[in-house]
Parts: sequence; structure tokens; C-alpha cells
Amino acid sequence: TMPSIFSYESAEVDWCESNFVRSAVIAEYYNTDGTSLLSFLLLTPLNSWCWRVLVWGAFSELQLCRLKVPLLLAGVFSVYFHMTLSYVGQLLDELSILWTLAVAYSFWYPQAYFPRCIKTRRHFFWLTGITTVISTLMSFIKPTLNAYALNCIAFHLLYLTWQELKKCNDRRVHRMAAVMVMWWALAITSWISDRWLCWLWQAINFPYFHSFWHVLIAMSLLYCCPLVIYFDVSYEMPSFKPKLEYWPSDSWPVVVPYVTLEEPHKQC
Repeated sequence: TMPSIFSYESAEVDWCESNFVRSAVIAEYYNTDGTSLLSFLLLTPLNSWCWRVLVWGAFSELQLCRLKVPLLLAGVFSVYFHMTLSYVGQLLDELSILWTLAVAYSFWYPQAYFPRCIKTRRHFFWLTGITTVISTLMSFIKPTLNAYALNCIAFHLLYLTWQELKKCNDRRVHRMAAVMVMWWALAITSWISDRWLCWLWQAINFPYFHSFWHVLIAMSLLYCCPLVIYFDVSYEMPSFKPKLEYWPSDSWPVVVPYVTLEEPHKQC
């Protein structure tokens, strides 16, 4: 008989970490407990807390929920997938990332980059929604390709960042973008290493690079999200001047970046 789509190890993907070594109920212990919880379920609330407390009243709770809720769901589904390695867990893990990207594109994709046939944000919502539905249905055809397709979207995001940096003279913005790309490069290197060089890491008994991916991509998002907000303010609220800051201090080795807004100049 065919195994249930909820059954343990029914997924088409199995990462390099050995299964059920440290726990009888958690398939990939380090990919589940040590990294997914830390990366998404702790860093995301910390980041969003800084936006709510420290941003100068520019963003409502609803606007913050648009980003933090999908990220938290992605973390929860990642924990479920690596705990069970089930087919349902795999699809939820991958589709939650797809839906998070869809939300980000829908609300924060700069209108200056809309296709010529798209005139308003409402039309772009429809385009993003239809594309997301089609992509979701296609995800069931060959699930093993989903992760590669999702990673390819990063190149488009890097291209958009590069386009925005060419119009920005703020050194802090360029530095934050460079740090974001550094964390992303380390993350994708870890992901590829775990996927393609598993035989090597198992030979030296160090099959943990996918868990590194979780931490590193979360660190990249920690810098990516304020950049998105920074550029969004530049387009949507041109009378304000956004400024990147770090909590608790610039001098700390590990910081949480956020955006502050200078009060607009009053017109006479």
C-alpha cells in the first residue's frame, strides 16, 4: 500500500542529516530544533518588535503583520517538515515560502518596475495572485524542483536591490545591502553543499549544512526586511526621509537593523 502523505519520511526530499539519531519522534533533530526555531520563530518576532517600537509611527500593526505572519508560518511549517519528513510537510514548507514571497511582492514591489500592462497596485495584486495560484498547482507536479525554483527568485530580488542601490547615495544602505548579500551567499553555499556534497559531509560525520542554511538565510532576512521598508518609504512617502539604524547600538557585533523616519519639512 502507498504510504499516507502525512506519514514520516514520505517526502520526496531528505536532507543530509541522518534521521532519528537524537530523537525517536524528530527525523532531523538539528534542522528542526536547533535552527528552525532559532531562525524564524525567534528572530522574526525580534525583528518585528523593533519595527513596531522603534519605527517612527509610519507602519500600522496590519502592515507589520503582512510580513511577520507569513515568516512565522514559514518557520512553523519548516519545523513540521524536518520533524516528520512527510510529503505534506514538504509541500507546506515550500509553499509557505512561495506565499511569503507573493505577499512581499504584492505589497512592496515598487510600482516603477510594474509591467507596462499593469497600471495600478490592484491590477498587480491580481497578477501576483494568479501567478501564485498557478505556481502552487505546479508545485505538486515535481516537488523535488520546488526548492530550486524558489532559490532562483533570489536572483530577481538581488537585481532589484542593485537597481535601487544605483539610485541611492546613502552609505549605510549600501553597507546593509552588502551584509545582506554576504549572509545570502553563505546561506545558498550551505544549501548547495548539503544538497550536492552530502556524501562528503557524511564521510566526515558533519552533515549539518542545511541547519546552517536556516540560520544564515534568517540573518539575511534580518537585513533584507529593513531594506524593503526603506525603499518602500522612498516611493510611498517621499516627503519623509528614511534612515537605517541598529538596535541596540552600531558598535555591537550582532544587531537588529530598523528604519526611522525624519519628520517632513513643513511647507510655508
